[in-house]
Amino acid sequence: MARMLVGTVASLWRYPVKSMLGEKLDAVEVVEQGILGDRAYALWDKQTSRVASAKNPKKWAKLLEFQAAYVESPQTQEAMPAVQFALPDGSSTTSDATDINTTLSQVLGRQVQLLSSVPEAPSLDQYWPDVAGTAHQDKVTQLFMPPGTFFDSCPIHLITTATLARLQELYPAGQFEPCRFRPNVLIEPAIADITFVENDWVGGILAIGDRVRLSIDTACPRCVVTTLAQAGLPNDLNILRTTAQHNNVIAGIRTSVLQTGAIRLNDPIWLEQPA
Repeated sequence: MARMLVGTVASLWRYPVKSMLGEKLDAVEVVEQGILGDRAYALWDKQTSRVASAKNPKKWAKLLEFQAAYVESPQTQEAMPAVQFALPDGSSTTSDATDINTTLSQVLGRQVQLLSSVPEAPSLDQYWPDVAGTAHQDKVTQLFMPPGTFFDSCPIHLITTATLARLQELYPAGQFEPCRFRPNVLIEPAIADITFVENDWVGGILAIGDRVRLSIDTACPRCVVTTLAQAGLPNDLNILRTTAQHNNVIAGIRTSVLQTGAIRLNDPIWLEQPA
């Protein structure tokens, strides 16, 4: 097994509530299910009996105007602390407020329920815009989520600054900020190069810091969420169009947990691959 240093941890994110803006952290705890507290909550659309997701922006783009953060750090997977919501109008509330479902429903204009446990066979609606390189064009499809989770697919998503820099080079007018891609870990490569470097890592293992080891399961195909207005960024369909035209709609990698532990800012990252 060949092992090489490929980078360091540049930043870390956790998203307490699915499709809302999350928390930028100095350290995270990796458990078997992913980063502790990541996507522990979600909203349930009572009309469709599906999980609310900005992947269907005609209904749920406003979710990206909410900021969600834990009132205290999670300690165990079984008992999540309350979440504080910063609402689009500047007010705030918490997940344990007696009127939380009413408040969220009024802001979103749809009847929703805040969930902290995953329903059986969870799914969401996903809109595919008309850009070259996507499997569907201008359609809404149903995406079934991994059982027992509010993830779209993988537990932990990573992307390199090199990939973002390459996309920026290809489309200089775009704003390829990390938040558009909602990674858990942003990697600063060991070798400065403006390229889609992590494409070649798929099938290997990332060893991060002292203990954490992640299986690199697949490259990460992007969706309409990268194009939506969020965190001061404008709507821009060319973000996804550029990714589709120049890297087969891929940006980043999807991983699962082989070994648990803590990840901290500036931790070294090694890639292990068959020799």
